[in-house]
Amino acid sequence: MTEWTWLAVQPLAPEIFLAVIGMILLMVGAFRGEKSLTFVALSVVAAFGLAVASLSLAAPASAPLLGGMLAVDQFAIWLKVLILVGMMASVLLSLDWLKENGVVRFEYPLLALFSCIGMMLMVSSTNLMSLYVSLELSSLCLYVLAAIRRDNAASAEAGLKYFVLGALSSGLLLFGISLVYGYTGSTDYAQIGATLQAQSGQIPVGALLGMVFILAGMAFKVSAVPFHMWTPDVYQGAPTPVTALFAIVPKVAAIAMIVRLVSQPFNAAVGDWSQIIIFMSCASMIWGAFAAIAQENIKRLLAYSSIGNMGYALIGVLANVTEGTAAVVLYMTLYMIMTAGVFAIILCLRRGGQSVENISDLAGLSKTSPFVAYCLAALMFSMSGIPPLAGFFGKLFIFQAAVAAGHFYVAVIGVLASVVGAYYYLRIIKVMFFDESTQPVGTSSSRLQKYVALASVAVVLVFCVSPTPLLDRATAAAGSLFP
Repeated sequence: MTEWTWLAVQPLAPEIFLAVIGMILLMVGAFRGEKSLTFVALSVVAAFGLAVASLSLAAPASAPLLGGMLAVDQFAIWLKVLILVGMMASVLLSLDWLKENGVVRFEYPLLALFSCIGMMLMVSSTNLMSLYVSLELSSLCLYVLAAIRRDNAASAEAGLKYFVLGALSSGLLLFGISLVYGYTGSTDYAQIGATLQAQSGQIPVGALLGMVFILAGMAFKVSAVPFHMWTPDVYQGAPTPVTALFAIVPKVAAIAMIVRLVSQPFNAAVGDWSQIIIFMSCASMIWGAFAAIAQENIKRLLAYSSIGNMGYALIGVLANVTEGTAAVVLYMTLYMIMTAGVFAIILCLRRGGQSVENISDLAGLSKTSPFVAYCLAALMFSMSGIPPLAGFFGKLFIFQAAVAAGHFYVAVIGVLASVVGAYYYLRIIKVMFFDESTQPVGTSSSRLQKYVALASVAVVLVFCVSPTPLLDRATAAAGSLFP
């Protein structure tokens, strides 16, 4: 490879490195079979760690890459770090579970690896074509992961539902891209933005319709109402480590895509897309708060919780300024960390030798495993927005951004929905500490799951004392979108 071509792609070194490692490990798995699972999984985690180190030392690219297809700015760098850290946690959470449940598939960590590459390219995309290709790379891997437990009817059903509805959302997205291209003559973000800005006040209806279809496709990926219908069923039916992966990482990448779309190519149509975001945000917060109240299955409850949390994140998107985007980045960072901790604890809990499924299965946990119960309680308090834990500050910055942008009623709806949502978080704490159980709740011997849980709780508690590092990184990331 000549020097100039290497320089042209050098900012994409982490993605290239991961792709090469993935190909090598695929050959290792093909020759060694299922006994290579541990080696492949730990190698994937190590590769993620090296990619994080590379990104931590990387400087933003001075110009778009590959003919304007991708950009490596502060926003992309920080979101890639989040995606990699979330993927590391997801793979570590899955390893012991796969062995204990007889799902020894070396393809699991490799599918996670290739999905991660797709998500990293998604947050760097500055062209609708690169956005679509990277989104499909990520999604196709996730469809397979949902159905990886082929002998389980619930897992197969979850994979089928996710695939069918995912294909529908991809169709909506592609149709929207074709309309935008037809009315603007480009798929490049900068060119689309300049064209729409020149037509400000008289933007063609076809271009606006294309934008609506694109946002609808994105709404599916973040489980925003009214495109949330797949979430509870897929979360419940998929293997728990896969559910954890769905909850931890893809939402971060999808929200980042929405932020870049509305702040760059569709910035001139802010009066139009803001109406869509307002509806999706309010509907997601309300539905996520009230629908979760009746849930007994833990994974279904967390599915509705994720719907509500994406509603809060969309409030920051609505602000469309540096402060609002910084609030979104910070909120998604904290959401990812808290969700990883919750799923780590759920994965390590056992009742009668079986994984816990329902909220009632947590009864008596404070007596049999008090440390685990207090860790889960801290995460539940944080997710409900109880001060002074990290989740409270995440919502506070989101609401402040909405008020500063003049969206008072959206902030009020968010606060009221947060109060309602606190009920089902506090209900879990009540069951753990005050309900009696006829069968004790134990924990698995997996150290990896406990390490992830401890790391999550530590960040939630440390953030209360020292929020500046994460807040500064979020602000720097947002600032690169609004120079």
